[in-house]
Amino acid sequence: MDIQYLVIHCSATKPSMDTDAATIKEWHLDRGFSDIGYHYIIKRNGEVETGRSEDTQGAHALGYNDRSLGICLIGGVTEDDHTVGENNFTDDQWNSFAHLIEQLEDKYLGVKIIGHNEISKKFCPSFNVQQWNNDRAN
Repeated sequence: MDIQYLVIHCSATKPSMDTDAATIKEWHLDRGFSDIGYHYIIKRNGEVETGRSEDTQGAHALGYNDRSLGICLIGGVTEDDHTVGENNFTDDQWNSFAHLIEQLEDKYLGVKIIGHNEISKKFCPSFNVQQWNNDRAN
């Protein structure tokens, strides 16, 4: 695959739920996917789990799956309402996220980092990816 984008997602789970790749895979299989849709999952404790292999097309961003990797941060909605996006990611997640992005940028030179909400009518990933990217560059 010609990787041009890293598409950032959230699991749209409450901050009290420490969901993992195995659970998301079950959800995706229940929805008719052939496997978990994402390539990487970052748990609340910062652990990075692998989903699909990087050389396998993902199922996470309609119209972009053939040229992107999907990265999912666990969390992203309020404790009381799963329809309300909230940037509630942990410091451990942010640290792991930054490290993973750096690794992937080194591997896929010129790759663009975008939020799912930039290419779809969703609140996912519950933060402004472009602002995050600008902040880390300064």
